[in-house]
Amino acid sequence: MGHRTDDQTALETTPLHALHLSLGARMVPFAGYDMPVQYPAGVLKEHLHTRTAAGLFDVSHMGQVMVRAKSGAYADAALALETLVPVDILGLKEGRQRYGFFTDDNGGILDDLMITNRGDHLFVVVNAARKDADLAHMKAHLVDCDVELLEDRALIALQGPRAEDVLAALWPDVVDMKFMDVCDALLHDAPCIVSRSGYSGEDGFEISVPASQAEQVARALLEDLHCQPIGLGARDSLRLEAGLCLYGNDIDTTTSPIEASLEWAIQRARKAGGEREGGFPGASRILGELANGTSRRRVGLKPEGKAPVRAHAKLFADAEGRTELGEVTSGTFGPTVEGPVAMGYLPTSHAGAGTQVFAEVRGKFLPMMVSALPFITATYKR
Repeated sequence: MGHRTDDQTALETTPLHALHLSLGARMVPFAGYDMPVQYPAGVLKEHLHTRTAAGLFDVSHMGQVMVRAKSGAYADAALALETLVPVDILGLKEGRQRYGFFTDDNGGILDDLMITNRGDHLFVVVNAARKDADLAHMKAHLVDCDVELLEDRALIALQGPRAEDVLAALWPDVVDMKFMDVCDALLHDAPCIVSRSGYSGEDGFEISVPASQAEQVARALLEDLHCQPIGLGARDSLRLEAGLCLYGNDIDTTTSPIEASLEWAIQRARKAGGEREGGFPGASRILGELANGTSRRRVGLKPEGKAPVRAHAKLFADAEGRTELGEVTSGTFGPTVEGPVAMGYLPTSHAGAGTQVFAEVRGKFLPMMVSALPFITATYKR
């Protein structure tokens, strides 16, 4: 994917790097890559455009991994990967994908990921900052599988209520796809893998495209007046309004899936009494927490007033800051909800919607209300 030298730090570049520069993007280092944080429109307008029309995101920094059983059987690849995730992969139908996470022996989260049944193999998308570690993890444990990082592919996300219309101009069959469907598609003569998913809370698509053809596909999508390029700044505010976790902020090895309120991603087959109960790292803790609850939970938080409360702000039970409860893990201004939004961890006793807590910001204790997640209504096409 190439790299450029920047103040002695070699940053990787994605296949769309030249396109970002031509569109006037402001570039920043992110997960070892030179990435667009915003374009001339600015974060606020990019965010609102994605919520009302369609936004195009470069997510090529993420890792695209193929896992194929040496036997050639999908079931063998699925059962192998199930030893690393608390997800039902064997029961995943061909052409469908699922959200999941690698867990460690302590029940912490090593990374969150998307897993697709591609018929004779699995297609796994992992976070950029965890790409090398995840690849090593899979190669070390999936000894009866071939694990390959697809380095010759880019990944772009098309998100928003007009996303289907924009993509249909290149590929009319897109209208038949439902949320979490995955299909092969020829876009502008480029052989692509299209999933109806994304990380904005909006209907939309993620498109895996050969690196050499990524720019032509991106430019073809951007020819539609409803589609504009969107940077990492708006991507963060969109996913936070949608109540979605960012690895390294809201989830990591110090948080279990149950503490992180991600138990919805653990299917019945892998729970106590399921046909393939446990069998993943940290199963005793995770299944125990499913049965008995946890001492803390990830919650939504709405600060009073207009000032955002950022990550790492401490949370207290009282306005004097005597009883510390936890901390904010993500926080920003939510353009759609027209106010600040945040997520963080609180003791279960304080995790109910409507509970008031206080965040320490520059020596002051600002009131916040525990809020149900997500902050917006998701518009996925079911």
